[in-house]
Amino acid sequence: MGGGGVFVLAVLFLTIVAPLWIIFHYVTKWRSARGLSAEDERTLAELWESAGRMENRIVSLEKILDAEAPGWRSRQ
Repeated sequence: MGGGGVFVLAVLFLTIVAPLWIIFHYVTKWRSARGLSAEDERTLAELWESAGRMENRIVSLEKILDAEAPGWRSRQ
């Protein structure tokens, strides 16, 4: 196998093996990164708790407004 054979093997590698290798590499990375990290889960839990507290505050404010300014909803 002379210099031409090495050239043919290099071309075959670059046109067939290398692209498949790169594709499989990034598919594997994508699959492993698909889930949430521990930090993401912690942040999401904090946001969920904060949203719950805000909802409770809004309900409380609406009750106060209903008692103090009846009809405030119709003025929107």
